Amino acid sequence: MISSIFPLAKKVLHALDAETAHQLTIRSLSLMPVRHLAGDDERLSVDVFGREFPNPIGLAAGFDKQCEVPDQLLSLGFGFVELGGVVPKPQEGNPRPRVFRLARDEAVINRFGLNSEGLATARRRLVARRDRPGIVGVNIGANKDATDRVADYVQCIRELSGLVDFLTINVSSPNTPGLRDLQGEAFLDDLLARCIEAREKADQERRKTTILLKIAPDISLGTLDAIVATAQRRGVDGLTVSNTTVERPESLKEKSLSKETGGLSGRPLFEPSTRLLAQAYLRVEGQLPLIGVGGVGSPETAWAKIRAGASLIQLYSALVYKGPGLIGEIKQGLLRTLEQQETTLDRAIGRDASAIAEGRF
Repeated sequence: MISSIFPLAKKVLHALDAETAHQLTIRSLSLMPVRHLAGDDERLSVDVFGREFPNPIGLAAGFDKQCEVPDQLLSLGFGFVELGGVVPKPQEGNPRPRVFRLARDEAVINRFGLNSEGLATARRRLVARRDRPGIVGVNIGANKDATDRVADYVQCIRELSGLVDFLTINVSSPNTPGLRDLQGEAFLDDLLARCIEAREKADQERRKTTILLKIAPDISLGTLDAIVATAQRRGVDGLTVSNTTVERPESLKEKSLSKETGGLSGRPLFEPSTRLLAQAYLRVEGQLPLIGVGGVGSPETAWAKIRAGASLIQLYSALVYKGPGLIGEIKQGLLRTLEQQETTLDRAIGRDASAIAEGRF
């Protein structure tokens, strides 16, 4: 139903500024009854992090920032959804306008700055859906004015562990000053040590919550080496590759809008994020599952993420331009590819990582 009306809805939504359109979308989803879809083809099932994902296509963080509509989003056909980012204290984020559509590039620039209603509100909403089906995670961050940012992450983990399936430590948003500094080896080591400790203590009486680390696409390979080593040493369960980029490719067509500050997502992010994903896959040597995100907007780009090393995939920006029908399109496209190549998702993960790491897709 939603997919069939998207072409008309898109005209209305894209006539509005991007943030107003997004708020209207969330409001519309909140009024939608939760549907129970028929099960996905078992060939799309993925066992990772000790959980069975019905399909590998997930919604990236940033869409449902306030944890309002996870079940409605799952009913669109996602295999999992990531909510947030959530920070301990409510904060407004950066001044509007702070999100821009680069329509000819199928891209988005945002500088939201982790606008959040705060941890207490997010926790209340998640407690209310605790026993419902579906794999749900939350992206967590630190308040802009925090004097101890590591303590902010620890608080989020302590209060959300057991309520969701996974928590993603976001140290890679370009829109909170200094946040990416936490990707430095010494900072990251302390951060992950304290976060894993908080998870272990919080989970003594609750189910174990997976801890993921989300990294930026703009890091050097030397920094990637250090991140992977630190994540493995501290017992992180997986990596999400990658967040938005501060780079502006020369190929962008929306030259004026491309000058806006913030993180760039969508189609232009596909190649750099997928190369980094492949580089990460080669470094983790099968010890850490990877989630590939950045520029997924078709069955072909989703398949490339898998070949580069992703066990799971996330998308967001492509929905702005293609609507929720894209989810089913990707799943059907993956099934066709599996049939044509007489393979399985497990066998395809990382099979072309060496080539993709060198830019040969």
